[in-house]
Amino acid sequence: MKNIRQSHVNIHRDSWVEINLEAAAHNVKEICRVLPAKTKLLAVVKADAYGHGAVMLAPTLLASGVDMLGVASIDEGVDLREAKINSEILVLGAVPVWAVESAVSADLTISVFSVEHLNACRRAYERLGIKPKVHVKIDTGMNRIGILPDDAVGFIKEVQNADFVELRGIFTHLANAQDRVKTQIQIKKWDEIISRIDTAGLLLHAANSAGLLCYDIAHTNMVRAGISVYGLLPDLPPDCACKTLNLRQVLSLKGRIVHIHEVPVNEGVSYGHTFTAKRTIKAATVPIGYADGVRRELSNRISGMLNGREVPQIGNITMDQMMFDITGEGAQEGDIITLSDENNSIDNWAKILDTINYTLTCSLKVRLPRVYTRQE
Repeated sequence: MKNIRQSHVNIHRDSWVEINLEAAAHNVKEICRVLPAKTKLLAVVKADAYGHGAVMLAPTLLASGVDMLGVASIDEGVDLREAKINSEILVLGAVPVWAVESAVSADLTISVFSVEHLNACRRAYERLGIKPKVHVKIDTGMNRIGILPDDAVGFIKEVQNADFVELRGIFTHLANAQDRVKTQIQIKKWDEIISRIDTAGLLLHAANSAGLLCYDIAHTNMVRAGISVYGLLPDLPPDCACKTLNLRQVLSLKGRIVHIHEVPVNEGVSYGHTFTAKRTIKAATVPIGYADGVRRELSNRISGMLNGREVPQIGNITMDQMMFDITGEGAQEGDIITLSDENNSIDNWAKILDTINYTLTCSLKVRLPRVYTRQE
């Protein structure tokens, strides 16, 4: 059944992002299948669920086995609360000390890793009469945010002894999961810290998608899955046995042909004429461009699918439009060209651009309508 949900964005376009809720549910169940016994699952839905739409996707994720949601900022968490998402939500990023009260008022769990954070929690408790719920973030090697290992044990015990906060968990983040040596150094630091504190009743999490698939990390009882929820994989060690996880790409990018015309032999297409017709061809225009997040550097290097057949993109991708060679396809205006789906993974674009799939899903702009479907 298609189009059972649709977000409230501009829908007067012949291009859109299609989100398959059934694929998202499938991916969560696949991840749960390989989780260690009694291990909880946090789904990372920051950056609007990596471009998939956090508010629309969250109910499906929670109904499929997710225990908690992770966001990057208070605002992202508030958006979910305003949409009546009642699960525990952890703000994974650094919360400004002046905004702690807002997080507490929205029933968000926050990351703490400094005395300033604790002081802000004390002030919030004194004003609101509500103990802030917190997870301590340890920096074991990312060098981004977090309490350093040498100070971690003392800080965690200080938080445990504070009567104005509720310590719910402790976590760290793998910086280089594709490198086993560096990752094992991080895991060793994690083990040394956790073994020195009382962890009864706490959520302990160090593994992201790559960590879940490739490492056995002791002293953990929750996993944070991000990109794998959306049917894509992070960079992994060459020997990672992750192929047992059968994921489905959740996102599809589609557009309708708005114009078809003939391009004579030796005529160029689009700005700069980076494509020249070697024979008379039929070109189709689709209203998707780099302002929608399809990078200009992909010009002349990708293909779409039209009626089950591959058609090459031709000429420079422009701000709002791109062209395809549809010679011999018998296509008509209004026919759909699929730029990417689970059969034509966005990973292909990432390889062309020498980047990661995360950047591409997050780049698909809000002016592309999100249409939510359920397809087996």
